[in-house]
Amino acid sequence: MDDKRSDTRRRVLKAGTIAFGGGGISCTVRNLSEGGAALDVASPLGIPEQFDLMVEAEALSRPCQVIWRKERRIGVAFR
Repeated sequence: MDDKRSDTRRRVLKAGTIAFGGGGISCTVRNLSEGGAALDVASPLGIPEQFDLMVEAEALSRPCQVIWRKERRIGVAFR
């Protein structure tokens, strides 16, 4: 199976927030790279295609674009 990622990812288990429209949804960041992340969510319903990801433990706040969705996991690319 080919890995199409251009950046090396590192496994993490950090609390994050998917922020959009003045509100936010809690998520768990499962892996992180310079170019994107994989996020676990309780439900992907209502999460827009573009949002800001905030991870306080990493001092990270990045605009994101959803690349893929699978049940309770979302893959994003940083814009």
